[in-house]
Amino acid sequence: MSRPYVCMLLALMTAVGLATAAAAQQPRITNGQVSNRPAGTLAQTFRSMVASQTDAAWIGYTVPVKDRDSIMCCWTDGESHFSGSMRAGEAPCCGFCRLEPNAAREAAGNAVQPTTGATGPIRLEGSDRMLVMFRIAEKQVDRVRVFSEDCQLDAGERPVYMLDGVQPAESVALLESLVGTEPTRKGRITNASLNAIAQHADATAAAALERLAKNHAAANVRGEALFWLAQRGDANASALILSALEKDPAPDVRKRAVFALSQLRNDQGVDALIRVARSHADAPVRGEAIFWLGQKAGKKAAGTITEAIEKDPETEVKKRAVFALSQLPKDEGVPLLIDIARKNTNPVVRKQAIFWLGQSKDPRAIEFFAEILK
Repeated sequence: MSRPYVCMLLALMTAVGLATAAAAQQPRITNGQVSNRPAGTLAQTFRSMVASQTDAAWIGYTVPVKDRDSIMCCWTDGESHFSGSMRAGEAPCCGFCRLEPNAAREAAGNAVQPTTGATGPIRLEGSDRMLVMFRIAEKQVDRVRVFSEDCQLDAGERPVYMLDGVQPAESVALLESLVGTEPTRKGRITNASLNAIAQHADATAAAALERLAKNHAAANVRGEALFWLAQRGDANASALILSALEKDPAPDVRKRAVFALSQLRNDQGVDALIRVARSHADAPVRGEAIFWLGQKAGKKAAGTITEAIEKDPETEVKKRAVFALSQLPKDEGVPLLIDIARKNTNPVVRKQAIFWLGQSKDPRAIEFFAEILK
């Protein structure tokens, strides 16, 4: 093969490869005029575009996603429509996600957007990039949304400006700067920005969430950052959550930290939840830990829950523990509830056990009621 021919072939292969890469990065956006711009220094470019935008529009870009198996699209089960995140292989994918707000759902206080897509094939693998989108209205950020790169989006006849060459660390910094900026509707910007940060593959994402969890002035931001640290599942997530559980001054943040422990992958948080349920100084925190043990841990939690019913000095914690038993699989929880209803010396606890037995509709509960009513 001659050298000129080889050079020509290599050049052609390179061009095809670059064209394929460019096509892969182009978002699937319909019903809107899409134009591309260089990102430059992201914060500076973004601020300039926001300040100059008189009509509603969207600004977006793509960055590598931490978990490509998490599909952030819209889908349908044939009857209802969903917008959110699922694991690859769990849902048919994908319908069109509407970027623009839906007036009826907004009026009802529901920020989740419906879709118009139909059922499709099961996705076995997600995209390795995600699309971060910012709605701009009245020269300010109105909302933030995140999608897998290959989702189909309906722009609602709004212009869409796609920024090319965004660096992941700059994206994390931009999103962090938006956290806590809106006085109301925190789901639109603050919670959505925290979600977007957590999905980044870049290591700066974990550092940003840690800063927000430790230092942000707003308790709701600190608590939400703990939740997303758990969702990311980085090596030090458990230690950070436990530190907040002991040190954060806000009761709501400590309760959110307990929930975050329950969200750690592969049951990493179960042992910590058991320790918290047994020995934390704050009764509401103990009760919260018992509740999530009932949701999460099955047989491993049953002993801790029944121990709380017997030994915890606070009746409210005991009641929370009885409810936790009702959340266990019936073959585990129902016999324990019957035993408590028969033998516990605290009348409030017995009454609570009887109530949850009634809710179970289990035949063993019916036999127990027949026994005590004779």
